[in-house]
Amino acid sequence: QLQLVESGGGLVQPGGSLRLSCEASGSTLDYYSITWFRQGPGNEREGVACIASNGRTTHYANSVKGRFTISRGNAENTVYLQMNSLKSEDTAVYYCAAEPHSYCSSYVAQKARIFWGQGTQVTVSS
Repeated sequence: QLQLVESGGGLVQPGGSLRLSCEASGSTLDYYSITWFRQGPGNEREGVACIASNGRTTHYANSVKGRFTISRGNAENTVYLQMNSLKSEDTAVYYCAAEPHSYCSSYVAQKARIFWGQGTQVTVSS
């Protein structure tokens, strides 16, 4: 059974950076595409970035394109989300989720993601 644990969240000032980690145990991530979601106060959960199982295909929500980078650390069985130029509207709980496909499903297809982490809080504030 795949288990995911997020880490790296915290409080950062606007314009700052954070790197989130999604560490897997119980199985290799090699056969899973991984998506980062977030849920801000009073908002629905939304997809932020996705990386396919081969690590070569990525997709970003328009709101984070050019600021966030998703990557795989295969040796570490971990997926990362590098977040730069953070804004107050990036404040949210960030979750990683895994789907057993070689591709990234649409962000709205949240049920395609079978395994979820518990989330890590990111707060962007001065």
